[in-house]
Amino acid sequence: MLKKNNKNIDYDKLNEGITIGVKILKILLVFIIVASIFIVTKILIDWKVIPIVGSFLKILSPLFIGIALAWLFDPIVTKLQHKGIRRVIGSLFVYIIFILFLFLLGNLLIPNIAHELSDLSKQVPDFINYLQDGIDDFFDEIEKFGDYDFTKIKDNIYKALNDLGDRLTSDAPENIMNGLTAFISGSITFLIGMLVGLYMLFDFDSVKKHIKSLVPKRYQSDVFTLGKRLNTNLKSYVHGTFLIMLILFVLELIALSIAGIKAPLVFALFCAITDLIPYIGPYIGAVPAVLVGFSMSSTTGICVLVAVIICQLLENYFLQPVVMGKTMKLHPVTIMIGLLVFNYFFGIIGMILATPTIAVLKTIFVFFNEKYHFMDKINNS
Repeated sequence: MLKKNNKNIDYDKLNEGITIGVKILKILLVFIIVASIFIVTKILIDWKVIPIVGSFLKILSPLFIGIALAWLFDPIVTKLQHKGIRRVIGSLFVYIIFILFLFLLGNLLIPNIAHELSDLSKQVPDFINYLQDGIDDFFDEIEKFGDYDFTKIKDNIYKALNDLGDRLTSDAPENIMNGLTAFISGSITFLIGMLVGLYMLFDFDSVKKHIKSLVPKRYQSDVFTLGKRLNTNLKSYVHGTFLIMLILFVLELIALSIAGIKAPLVFALFCAITDLIPYIGPYIGAVPAVLVGFSMSSTTGICVLVAVIICQLLENYFLQPVVMGKTMKLHPVTIMIGLLVFNYFFGIIGMILATPTIAVLKTIFVFFNEKYHFMDKINNS
């Protein structure tokens, strides 16, 4: 009887060991996938493949813009069509509303942003002096604890700050011209994309059928099912993200204006855009606003800090749960790893695109796992 109990205990330990081993294998599998993506991307960059593909995609960007607009507006036009409005009329109506929205947004934002940026550039010397005073106080406090000499470190920091100030002030006209050129070029590309999207929207069902016809018949059912899942997830994410951005922008603008910071429109827009980056985005957006606020006065800095915290709490505990729910269903560790990898290769744009890209990859992975059950085979092996 004792031997039997011992055997049972051994089997329990063995099962526990197998369970732990499977979990370790799953973690290793994640790291292997991430490492593989990292290595392949690195090789493609070193071989100049990604820059070539990037140039090719840039040429075709009006086509992608058109597809994206047609994809976003198709549900609205389809609803209008079900109410008896001809699809062409419905498409033109949606586009007119969209153009009016862009026109009003541009008239409201662009002149004010340009004015606020001009005012901010004049405050750069004061801001640099504020940072230097803060650095002096910081090192003075450290030097109280021992006989340390931070002269070289402080000189290097001061030099970097002065160089930054010189670039922001002396290079301002050149930066404005470059920004204006990029804006005009981007506007032309976007207008061409809008035209492409309008023609696609006139008969979007035919576009989808044509795309489906390019897939071999034996794969069409799987591709249609996978495409439906991707469409649902991405559409929910895009709609929810833009709604949250708009609400957060308005909240930040009101809060920062009450706090008394200069250029509240610029900082509110920056906070709304960086909020697209999960977890660390709000901090990236808040730091410049808080620093500028403290450079004006301690009271303004504290008010700006409180304003940003309140807006972020509203976004975390109200907007995200209500608007987004669990649309992406991604583990925080997965998102953080994705942010690190995408930031390394593509910078802040990569960090913004990391979450939807990972969500797409996860949806594809889950679909094929449901079809071929390869994770079950790994667990049972």
